[in-house]
Amino acid sequence: MIEIKTFCVNPLQENCYVFSDETGECAVIDCGAWYDEEHKAVADYINSHHLKPTHLLCTHGHFDHIMGNQQLFTAYGIKPEVHSGDAFLVNDINSQLHAMMGISVSIAQPLIGRWLTDGDIISVGSHQLKVLHTPGHTPGGVCFYCEQEQVLFSGDTLFRMSIGRTDFEGGSWQQLTDSLHTVLAPLPPATTVYTGHGPTTTIKDETLMNPYLMSTNHSTI
Repeated sequence: MIEIKTFCVNPLQENCYVFSDETGECAVIDCGAWYDEEHKAVADYINSHHLKPTHLLCTHGHFDHIMGNQQLFTAYGIKPEVHSGDAFLVNDINSQLHAMMGISVSIAQPLIGRWLTDGDIISVGSHQLKVLHTPGHTPGGVCFYCEQEQVLFSGDTLFRMSIGRTDFEGGSWQQLTDSLHTVLAPLPPATTVYTGHGPTTTIKDETLMNPYLMSTNHSTI
């Protein structure tokens, strides 16, 4: 049995997730915590549920998804795991913040613990998350898919009835379209999608009603 706790954090209301199972192991996905109370809320949840963080997973390298990595590394010793295609973003988080928010601050990032590649399997307790490379929003964008529970963490590749932007550095409309149609749409319709911003959705709902995916609607849905 899995538990998924959602924290809506930072000024861009990014979704940070703690994914855990009955073993007590957990993965923190996209920790964009910015304010002290956000860091505290994530830590309080982990500690009060006696969880053991084993992975710090990043769907991509935009600042609003990685701002809390240093605090988690300091507290639990876990290092970020991200696709190498987004190395240029992770290594330039302060310039991202200045360009997007007009904020001049210095945010440290831990050394990368693992460069992810398509098809990698990440074990969290008795469950596994498969890395699905879904470039388009960023070159190194990935989703994390738990086939056992039919759960997908989509980052900013797919939102409820919408999709990620492609006008940022490294973005590609063609790549994002390919990722949506060839990687995500074929997943089981019952798959619950935990998005990078906004509410959860399902693959079924998106292929039926999301205008960017409707053309991939299958008769099996």
